[in-house]
Amino acid sequence: MKKFTFLSLSFFFISTFIFASVEEIPSTEKAVLLDLYNSTQGEKWNTGWDLNEPVSTWRGIEIKENHIVSINLFHNNLNGYLPESIGKLKKLEHLNLAFNSITGVLPKDIVELKCLKVLKLEMNRIKGSLPEGIGSMQNLEEFSMFNNFLNGPIPESFGSILNLKVLNLSSNNLKGAIPRSLGNLKKLQTLGLFENALEGEIPKEMGNLQNLEELVLANNQLGGEIPEELDQLASLKVLQIQNNRIKSFRGIQKMKSKSLLVFDTDEEKYNSIYNDNAIINSRMADTKFEDVDDNE
Repeated sequence: MKKFTFLSLSFFFISTFIFASVEEIPSTEKAVLLDLYNSTQGEKWNTGWDLNEPVSTWRGIEIKENHIVSINLFHNNLNGYLPESIGKLKKLEHLNLAFNSITGVLPKDIVELKCLKVLKLEMNRIKGSLPEGIGSMQNLEEFSMFNNFLNGPIPESFGSILNLKVLNLSSNNLKGAIPRSLGNLKKLQTLGLFENALEGEIPKEMGNLQNLEELVLANNQLGGEIPEELDQLASLKVLQIQNNRIKSFRGIQKMKSKSLLVFDTDEEKYNSIYNDNAIINSRMADTKFEDVDDNE
């Protein structure tokens, strides 16, 4: 009898452990996923979720220590809007909803995702302005929203996200000046602001970005002179500033041409000098349509 009791208890504890490891996430987090499913017509996704199965089996969902840490629904035919409840995923580190048909505006509570490292929403139809509170997302390393319908200014608070390595806001309707605060982003490697309606001068603070490899500012309404401080960008491989209203390009005369792979301005005499050493590349360097679906 004692032996039977011991075996029964062992089976109970083992079963409980297995069940917990497979499914146990907070009900609030599962509710957020259901909100996302319903608000983006989950029944029409390319690869859907079986809502009767454990969350751990749902495509693109990664769970760690009983919390959702990653959502990757890249190129999955999401149509609709992002639910406000998305801000409740306090442990989320990776959100990739790129190459879908998401509309509406960014939920105001998206800035509550304090653990988020990667936010990829490029190639959607999201409109409205970027939240000024974006600067509170201190763990962000990549923020990519090119090819949407964003408007308004680039928030100054981006300059306080010191871990940021990639900032790509190209092909939107952003206006105003490039924030000088972006010069604080010492880890930044890629800055893409191509094809907006940005005005004013290129901030001299851009010269502080020692790790910057790509600076793409083409197709805006930028004016003034090219700041001489750009010659401090020792890591720069791509510089595109054509189709603006820049009056003088003298500030780039000191730049080290041998390190450049792509170089485009409106001043032909500089293009011929730098492109003798650069690899001529016909595409806009920062509008990258390549992405990797980790779940394929």
